[in-house]
Amino acid sequence: MKTALNLFRGLTAAALTALTGCIVYLSATLPDSFVVAAGSPLVLSEYLQVSSERILPENYSPANNNAFMAAAVSPEAIEVGTSRTEQLRLLGIFPIKNVTVTEVEEPAVIPCGTPFGIKMLTEGVMVVELTGFDSGNGISSPAKDAGIDKGDIIVSISGRNVSTNADVSRIIEGSGGKALGVELIRNDEHRVVFLRPAISTADGCYHAGMWVRDSSAGIGTVTFYDPLTGIFAGLGHPVCDQDTGEILTMSKGEAAEVTISGVRKSAGGDPGELMGMFTSDNASGELLLNSEAGIYGTMYSCPVTAAPVGVAMRQEIEEGEAQILTTIAGNDPEKYTVEIERIDLSDSSGSHNMVIHVTDERLLNEAGGIVQGMSGSPIIQNGRLVGAVTHVLVRDPTRGYAIFADSMIQAASEADRMT
Repeated sequence: MKTALNLFRGLTAAALTALTGCIVYLSATLPDSFVVAAGSPLVLSEYLQVSSERILPENYSPANNNAFMAAAVSPEAIEVGTSRTEQLRLLGIFPIKNVTVTEVEEPAVIPCGTPFGIKMLTEGVMVVELTGFDSGNGISSPAKDAGIDKGDIIVSISGRNVSTNADVSRIIEGSGGKALGVELIRNDEHRVVFLRPAISTADGCYHAGMWVRDSSAGIGTVTFYDPLTGIFAGLGHPVCDQDTGEILTMSKGEAAEVTISGVRKSAGGDPGELMGMFTSDNASGELLLNSEAGIYGTMYSCPVTAAPVGVAMRQEIEEGEAQILTTIAGNDPEKYTVEIERIDLSDSSGSHNMVIHVTDERLLNEAGGIVQGMSGSPIIQNGRLVGAVTHVLVRDPTRGYAIFADSMIQAASEADRMT
């Protein structure tokens, strides 16, 4: 009897430990806030063992129960855009944590999958390399001596704004060796350092010992176009400097027409790329925002002829079959089958919200899976936009990361406010 009791106690303790661990894990991996379409309950498609129950307000009493219940179940009783508190529960019994739930009108946008050109001018110039040169007194690097670092954004020198490489060179070469006040941005903080250029024995001119970059150009894929605002979204990840990895702070930019002329196939350890060409000097749109969730702007017209579709909220996405729209030849996107293998709802996942696996033999044969330039290719599941491709897994290019569509919708709203 005693042995059986000890066994029961041991099993109970093990069960409680496992339950506690599961609750702690869910609390850490599930976000603190959710967005749902107006009139829809909060349902976590991939966490069916987790349910949600609305928290009673402080003014709740049995006397006003009928009014509270009407507000809890009637979409008309809840103003779109307002938030409420709900409690997530494991198996409908064990509390996990309280979350904020906000109701919104379900967005409707046009998925595109078309290529577009990116032409950006940065705010100031970015330092991409520090160098040394022979000044006659040994190897000099005035920029390094001044405390300038790789990745810094230089916005003015000696009180004069700079936006191009030529601006920087002109001021440095005309300095006469005098100390120059350099205003720069580092980690979103403005700083001022003092730079004293030195003469190079190679050409007899003053130099600072740094390489800077003032612009960027490339090719990406349009994720969606909003017919109500004219805003488009692309890439699903920021445009970064290729040398420093820092997000480029954009002063202005243009979207341009591009034609895909070919594709270099991906292979394990060697991600391929789309090869394209700019087909016109005329802009097809204006770039407004370069953010963690992609690049956004206005387009003068929708690049595809298609009807809008609804946008799924992140908790509505399911592991399983989906399709991506992408262009690997010309300008016309095609639909390819993929599998959503993993979904990460945590707030820390950035643009790595999902892992997708290309299963379509056509795309595997022609491109080897995902290639660079496909970033932004929209992902469709159950007739709704759920996300966009962002990165290829170098070790296995049949797989890649994707961002949630609702994150891109939020960034598109920010871009719309900039117009």
